Amino acid sequence: MEFKTDFLIIGSGIAGLSLAIKASAIGSVAIVTKKEKSESNTNYAQGGIAAVTDKTDSFEEHIEDTLVCGAGLCHRDVVDFVVREAPPRIQELVDWGVNFTKSELPPHRYDLGQEGGHHKRRVLHAKDLTGREIERALHEKVAALPNISIYENHIGIDLIIQKDSQGRIINCLGAYVLDINHDDIHTFRAKYTILSTGGAGKVYLITTNPDIATGDGIAMAYRAGAKVSNMEFIQFHPTCLYHPEAKAFLISEAVRGEGGILRLKNGSTFMEKYHAMKSLAPRDVVAKAIDNEIKQSGDEYVLLDITHHSREFLMDRFPNIYDKCLEFGIDMAVQPIPIAPAAHYICGGVAVDHDGKTSIDNLFACGEVSCTGLHGANRLASNSLLEALVYSHRVFTKIAKSFRQTEISATPIRPWDPVDSSESNDTIVVTNNWDEIRRCMWNYVGIVRSDKRLERALRRIEMIQQEIHEYYWNYKVTKDLIELRNITTVAKLIVQSARSRKESRGLHYTMDYPEPSDAFLKDTVLLKK
Repeated sequence: MEFKTDFLIIGSGIAGLSLAIKASAIGSVAIVTKKEKSESNTNYAQGGIAAVTDKTDSFEEHIEDTLVCGAGLCHRDVVDFVVREAPPRIQELVDWGVNFTKSELPPHRYDLGQEGGHHKRRVLHAKDLTGREIERALHEKVAALPNISIYENHIGIDLIIQKDSQGRIINCLGAYVLDINHDDIHTFRAKYTILSTGGAGKVYLITTNPDIATGDGIAMAYRAGAKVSNMEFIQFHPTCLYHPEAKAFLISEAVRGEGGILRLKNGSTFMEKYHAMKSLAPRDVVAKAIDNEIKQSGDEYVLLDITHHSREFLMDRFPNIYDKCLEFGIDMAVQPIPIAPAAHYICGGVAVDHDGKTSIDNLFACGEVSCTGLHGANRLASNSLLEALVYSHRVFTKIAKSFRQTEISATPIRPWDPVDSSESNDTIVVTNNWDEIRRCMWNYVGIVRSDKRLERALRRIEMIQQEIHEYYWNYKVTKDLIELRNITTVAKLIVQSARSRKESRGLHYTMDYPEPSDAFLKDTVLLKK
């Protein structure tokens, strides 16, 4: 079946939903989301949104914190406009019904948190469930608007690209999409296709991301011929709950912002050896420090101690974290929390310009799927939701300028060809390859890398990729197979990017090149041949 729409938005996080709200005022919108509409990385964001909203803070200070954290690779102009455009975007969220936590003290302004790398309290939050509150408000707003159709349990397979007679890319016409529940493949034809599919944490064995974070948008864009950038910069969140029965539960950076202290199992502190900001150092510093201490001691984890606060404060400020820790027998009011690093955020992605446009006409990207230049080599805490808001607005503003002059392309699109493929009765192949890719990335392409580790990872990934390619075209397409194909593509992009950066900078640390080099003060750009 073929669907026609003005805006095809793939993904239902803060970027996709905020864009849909605005786009619905000028055209029809189709949102494709591969699980329930609220299942997104946004929904799991605990910390909040960094923005200058207090008179004791300034744009210049937020810009400087972002640049320092980005280790020389931030695009200064992007940092400048994202930070300065924050206040109106925050006000939009408030107007749409987002309830940020207010201070109990007069004049009851926003209760601002402080996180790693920030020198001021500037993080707006809704307790420790900020993402969930934003998703709630945006979904309620979307449900009340005309012109928006949401396709739940649908997953993008490939973008549809128009080429000229010489095989050169002209533009994007839409996407092939699998209806997971009914096992049908549909063609979505659109004036504009926007990727807002989130991150790729499931490429790694241990991650704070939900199961949906399989790098779908990045993989689809790369296969279609779009540029991707800075894939080597994977942010490992330093404080993930360590418990044999916990599925990678994130302990928000805001816990350190409220004075949480990192300790070894023997109770001694260690961050003073690594950074002047100690436990409030930027994430890349903290993650490497914890990784180093764990390897030196042989312990499986370190501790995050916030027992100096009262139980009442912790239950009010961190109700979700407090309850989750209690589920596993950890009373954070009297016990330090066992933590270890986990893959959390990808600073690279589909390369976009200042308006979220990719290198392919009519194809845009916003949110974690994109690489804007804001984060550089390391993301400053709570800048990601802000980036998603600012760029979704810029995508809409760019498209709106020429929207009335653009028609949905009438170029013939071939229906998806199943190639007489049959049902696979050998799903163990998918399961084993999925597990092998994630373990390979965790062991060889993690916080600390080396040329040998990266070479070993590339060989294994290429072998698995060939096996998947043969499997993919011989059997019926399924959600699991699409996701496996995507995480393998993204894994290879990460390894290729890491191998090309012969230095250590930000989130990319290699034992063979332990110092930064001015020769690599540039983005890593990959383009499919």
